[in-house]
Amino acid sequence: MAGAADWPWDGQRVALEPVDEAEVLVIVDNSIDVLAAGSDSVRRAPRRWDSFHRPALRAEHGLSLLLTVRRGGHRFQVLYDAGVGHDTASHNLDVLEVRPNELRAMVVSHGHADHHGGLVGLAKRYGSALPLIIHPEAWRERKAVFPDGFETHLPPPQRGDLEAEGVQVVDERGPSLIVDNCVLVTGQVERTTGYEPGFPPQHSHVDGQWVHDPWVWDDQAVVVHVRDKGLLVLSGCGHAGVVNILRYARKLTGVERVYGFVGGMHLTGALFEPIIGPTIEELTGMGIARLVPGHCSGWKAMQELSRRLPEAYVQTSVGTTVVF
Repeated sequence: MAGAADWPWDGQRVALEPVDEAEVLVIVDNSIDVLAAGSDSVRRAPRRWDSFHRPALRAEHGLSLLLTVRRGGHRFQVLYDAGVGHDTASHNLDVLEVRPNELRAMVVSHGHADHHGGLVGLAKRYGSALPLIIHPEAWRERKAVFPDGFETHLPPPQRGDLEAEGVQVVDERGPSLIVDNCVLVTGQVERTTGYEPGFPPQHSHVDGQWVHDPWVWDDQAVVVHVRDKGLLVLSGCGHAGVVNILRYARKLTGVERVYGFVGGMHLTGALFEPIIGPTIEELTGMGIARLVPGHCSGWKAMQELSRRLPEAYVQTSVGTTVVF
């Protein structure tokens, strides 16, 4: 792990300005349920008379979220990740008839392709002159080597293609305040739990050779402080560990209450299911009011979260908007 000398945060609290309201639109996720129940604060994809004659929303093994914040009569948007398909996010926005006209920045959670595959397509539409906040290790060539020996290539984003579309790439290891200091990108997350293992199958191509690189230091979350409620935290895969991420968000901001969470928890598969128990034990003690686990959280973790935190749990589905 990184030592104190090379840690990218100087320990000073981040002055994150509170917002009046935040909305999170699930543009891309692993699943769609067109019959999922909504509520006053959970709006599902609109149903229409001709729904089965129109292009359908797509689900895939990827994640993309559109964060909209409102403060003092102003409205701003941040795109967090872009799914894996080169046009999935763009397609789903078209089907939903959503135009992110107040987009102020884009953020990549980490360098795995299921989170950046659609970036160039979105940049062609919306990204000219926008900043893209990304950890410098996200550009690494990587692969996953599984216990049975099977290997999967994890291609990085293509910086040249993004810059050709006018995107202003911002490489940053530490925390960043964006959108008039209303949105925090955590940068590299401190690892404190001892039981959240990163992503053990990951290897990176460094100095001409493949090296075991399990920690996924580029994994970063997005944080908003909803006035009088607490922190809203968005996670891509949560390779840093969802508990580590929430602890670090509180430490960075000095805000103890975690109001909401949306995104990946990476609790799926044989390597991660053993930590479902301690993870949920910690989450139940945080008093989270709304919990929307998706992408790589896994069905076993979702089932247990819905059982242990029934009032907070919200079923994810492509096209869902959650209001905080």
